Amino acid sequence: MKNMKKFAALALCAAMTASMMGAVTVSANDSGVESIDDLAGKKIGVQLGTTGDTYVTDEYEGDDAGTKIERFNKANDTVMALKQGKIDCIIIDSLPAEEFVKNNDDLEILEEDFATEEYAIAVKKGNDELTEAINGALKELKEEGVLDQINENYIGADDVKGTCPYESPEDADRSNGTLTMATNATFPPYEYYEGDKIVGIDVEMAQAVCDKLGYELKVEDMEFNAIMNAVASGKADIGVAGMTVTEDRKENANFTDTYTTAKQVIIVRK
Repeated sequence: MKNMKKFAALALCAAMTASMMGAVTVSANDSGVESIDDLAGKKIGVQLGTTGDTYVTDEYEGDDAGTKIERFNKANDTVMALKQGKIDCIIIDSLPAEEFVKNNDDLEILEEDFATEEYAIAVKKGNDELTEAINGALKELKEEGVLDQINENYIGADDVKGTCPYESPEDADRSNGTLTMATNATFPPYEYYEGDKIVGIDVEMAQAVCDKLGYELKVEDMEFNAIMNAVASGKADIGVAGMTVTEDRKENANFTDTYTTAKQVIIVRK
C-alpha cells in the first residue's frame, strides 16, 4: 500500500512537486535505462537506509562502470531529482512506486522487477517475549482475515479500496500500557500522512496487533535511517515501515514473522 480521500495528501504532495519542477522538468527517458542490465554506469536514486539502498550499494558502488548512487532522506525527494534529470532512475518498493507514477504522468515503472523481499516488524534485540507475542497476534490476524482486509482497504480492487478500514473493538483492552511504533511516514500505502494523522497498511496492522495484546498504539515519525536505532535504544518498542528482513538488520534487532511480500522496482522518465 484507498479512495480519493485516502490519497489526497499524496496527490497534493505530487502536485506541489510537479509545480516546483517548472521548466527544469525533464520529460524524455534520455537515460537509456530500459532494464536491469542498463543500470551499470548510471545515476541511481534511492532512499537512505532502505533495502533499495542496500541492494544498489552491494551491487554497484565502486564498480568499474562508474555507477553513482544518490541517496535521499525522503522518497519524494528521489522523485523530484528524477524529474529534474539529476538521476537516471529510482529503485524503490513497488506500491509507493505505483503511487508516485500515478501522480506523475512523466514517469513509468519498468516491467522487470529489481528484487523481491519480505516485510516484518523489528523488535529490540533479545526481547523474545514481545517478538513471540506479536507473532501470535499476527498469526491470529491472518487466520481471521484481518490482514487481508487491511490490504484490501488500501490496495484492493477499485470497488473495495477505502471501504473496509480496520476498526478497533469498542471494548479493546489497553491494560498493558503504550506500544511505540517507529516509522517513516513517506511510504504510501504502508505509512503516510492524511492531514496530520499517520495512516496506512502498517499503521492499521500495528493497531490490530495492539488490540490483540492489550496496548495503546503510539506512532512516531522519523527518518527511515533512524528507526533501527530508535528500537535498539528503547525510544521505540517496534519498527514498522515496510521493513525488509536482512542479515545485517538481524544482527541488531529481532524480527517477527513476515506479514507481507513485496518487490523493488525501477522508476524512469518516460
